[in-house]
Amino acid sequence: MSLLAAPLERVIAELGKLPSVGRKTAQRLAFHLLQAPADEVRDLAQALLDLKDRIKVCEECFNYAEEERCPVCQDARRDRSVICVVEEAVNLVSFERTGSYRGLYHVLGGALSPLRDIGPGDIRAQELLDRAGREELTEVILATNPNVEGEATAVYLARMLQPTGVKVSRLAQGLPAGGDLEFTDDLTLQRAFEGRREY
Repeated sequence: MSLLAAPLERVIAELGKLPSVGRKTAQRLAFHLLQAPADEVRDLAQALLDLKDRIKVCEECFNYAEEERCPVCQDARRDRSVICVVEEAVNLVSFERTGSYRGLYHVLGGALSPLRDIGPGDIRAQELLDRAGREELTEVILATNPNVEGEATAVYLARMLQPTGVKVSRLAQGLPAGGDLEFTDDLTLQRAFEGRREY
């Protein structure tokens, strides 16, 4: 028997399903919502409903959009000769935050992972190949995560794109700014040595 009222317990349980939200955080959020003005809770509920009702996948790059094409694909100022391939739309947001990339994107919707039974047909690899054949590309930048799945995905995509003649590059990997060598893993150190450049 729970000490909490059933509606409160349900909100805690639902919030606990979110990534990185444990029981204590869910409970804290639920109590905050309970004490918040009703119009703020209604606004949050409406925003969540709008998220599901109004957001769709961009028909060109598979980013999230409210229209058929996302704002990046609609922007005529973008360099249409370069595509940066990312695993998820949230990665695209990270690149856009830097303001240093002005090309287009391609969101795979995941990474290859034989252990989780995710193969080439489960990500948007074929759609990338279709774009490479259809668009005037000079370069495809593989910006998958620097882990086993991301590396496997990058290798697969590079091999798949090779016959198109488009230049395929991979993001540089190495030591993070402000990092401490003592706490850096072996693979990162190895890549930092391999990717070193003249100073």
